[in-house]
Amino acid sequence: MNGTAVQDTPAPASWRIALPHTAAAVPVARALVRTALAELEHAAADCDTAELLTAELVANAVEHTAGDAPIELVVELLPTSCQVEVHDPDPAPPGNLTRPLSEEPDPWQEHGRGLLLIRTLSSSCGHRATDSGKAVWFRVPVVPAQWRRP
Repeated sequence: MNGTAVQDTPAPASWRIALPHTAAAVPVARALVRTALAELEHAAADCDTAELLTAELVANAVEHTAGDAPIELVVELLPTSCQVEVHDPDPAPPGNLTRPLSEEPDPWQEHGRGLLLIRTLSSSCGHRATDSGKAVWFRVPVVPAQWRRP
């Protein structure tokens, strides 16, 4: 033996589901995120924030991509965060996700604040090209059990 200690680190858990390219995908995606986060035993991510941001990504994918190809939701529980990805068939990057807004959104408009919410409420976010389009993602940090309210 070489004296190197090996830590037992749990492998990340992940969920992947194809969602319909309709507004009905939003509540299904929220439910999957809530279920996935309930699996965390010793720590938890902010479930309400994760659900809200997931709903924004899925709604954007439904609204801003053409066709009826399914949208894919991937939820991955990492040691220090939860990462949510939404895959869609449009290769165009989402506007203003990772760069500052040039102007404030109009508070009277119904749309236009989703990406701002994702940038503001997540610990990190971004997008990447995939073989079939793009994946837009965000992370919310895991909160240690001792920091959570009972």
